[in-house]
Amino acid sequence: MNIGIVGAGAIANFLMKEFNQNETGEMRIKSVFVRNRVKYQELEHQFDVKLFDRLDAFLESGIDLVVEAANIAAVHELLQQILPKKDVVLISIGALADTDFLREMNDLAETYERTIHLPSGAIGGLDLLQNAHATGGVTDVSITTRKPARTLINHEAATEEVVVFDGKASEAIRQFPKNINVSIILSLAGVGVEQTNVTIIADPAVENNIHTIDIKGDFGTASFSVTNNPLAENPKTSYLAAMSILGTLKRITNHIKIGG
Repeated sequence: MNIGIVGAGAIANFLMKEFNQNETGEMRIKSVFVRNRVKYQELEHQFDVKLFDRLDAFLESGIDLVVEAANIAAVHELLQQILPKKDVVLISIGALADTDFLREMNDLAETYERTIHLPSGAIGGLDLLQNAHATGGVTDVSITTRKPARTLINHEAATEEVVVFDGKASEAIRQFPKNINVSIILSLAGVGVEQTNVTIIADPAVENNIHTIDIKGDFGTASFSVTNNPLAENPKTSYLAAMSILGTLKRITNHIKIGG
């Protein structure tokens, strides 16, 4: 399978290294869509890919699937142009916090018989949540995200943890668009962005991001925590988030599906 990537940041580089340099399975990154070809020209030689700055040429470059690895603004701008032609793996899931946009993209995917794949990112347990909510029986979903204080506030003045946000996922993604994608994938798997509770804590005592998820419903209760190590290429990105995209791509071609 030939893959095209939108974006050329840390996650895009991680995927190009895994597929093109480490020869992971039968998948390969063939094309990369960027705004500035000159800036990223070295990628062509480093990973044996072709750079494009025109979306139509990128989509017609012999790729089977598009991976969005850019940002929320790029999703809003490009997704409706990509879906009529290709399935998409979406990384900037925060774009789907806009319920009108989510509805429009769902309708577009249905019209063109396309699939939007959403990796689980830096958390887990989404299969449990989806199964527990199969009959609408989940009543409460919350996520508490604890981050190093320096990533959220003036950490030099912080001697103890500070709650920087406590509210619904819909507002969390508006205030922290680069920090809380996990709350949106959790919302989509469960009770929605207006019912999913989010707490964000700046903690000078921690070095890694820690996500704690609590679920209640007819099935019973579930609680689990994930501590994320950073991606070597970019400490602001979790290693698990990058691996979740790699795992999603590998599962697409599997004939035996686990969970779900």
